[in-house]
Amino acid sequence: MYKEFLSEFFYSLRTFRFQCVALAKESSRIVGGQPALIETYPSLVQVESYQIFGDFWSQSCAANILTSKYALTAAHCFAGSLYSPAYRRIRAGTTDRNIGGVVVYVERSYNHPSYGQLGNDGDISVILLQSALTYTPVVQQGTIIAPGGIVPDNVPVVHAGWGATSQGGFPSNVLLDTTIYTVNNALCAERYLSLPTPGIVTENMICAGLLDVGGRDACQGDSGGPLYYGNIIVGIVSWGHGCANATYPGVSTAVGPYTEWIVSIAS
Repeated sequence: MYKEFLSEFFYSLRTFRFQCVALAKESSRIVGGQPALIETYPSLVQVESYQIFGDFWSQSCAANILTSKYALTAAHCFAGSLYSPAYRRIRAGTTDRNIGGVVVYVERSYNHPSYGQLGNDGDISVILLQSALTYTPVVQQGTIIAPGGIVPDNVPVVHAGWGATSQGGFPSNVLLDTTIYTVNNALCAERYLSLPTPGIVTENMICAGLLDVGGRDACQGDSGGPLYYGNIIVGIVSWGHGCANATYPGVSTAVGPYTEWIVSIAS
């Protein structure tokens, strides 16, 4: 498994400089999103949580396949007073929320050691699955950005997931995607510091949206899912001020600062 992951990793290292200039797939406007097929995003999986007060499972976050036994997601999806690995599983290979595909339970999560020390910094986790996934056309290994890789400002990037279609709204029953644009980190940090309760944007984060326009973004339930630049996973959906806000772009954990750590875990 590790050899497979390492081979794909070094492939991304060699090709990143070329793929960076490739445009992300355009969407018509998953707030502001459009239906997509899992065939387009076969490394994307649902994270389901066991609802202890209702005795049922339901999609709550998303994750990205690293190898047949490991996936990449947001730490806040695997934290909290009621969290236990026994209360998490993934569903791979399906366009539909909570239906179809293959279900695999989580053995263990590895939240980054810095998570919880400075706002949402370090909001990234590698999860170990109880059993190996079998690769198919709709279940595939993703490619992550090379160590230290940086995505330029104002380039198209893509969110995909099953999250709410409006702030505080209901999740989508089908996979959605949307194209937005990266926002200068310093400008984004300045915007968030202007809030009555300031948000901290660090160099380990990527801001993206339609600045001063709004209308497209990831939302509740999309956490842990990908931010794609071309077909490279460059970010993990983390936090923001509402959803699709014109003034405050959505914020993802940048993968580049953590790539070496990710490889060290997924071995």
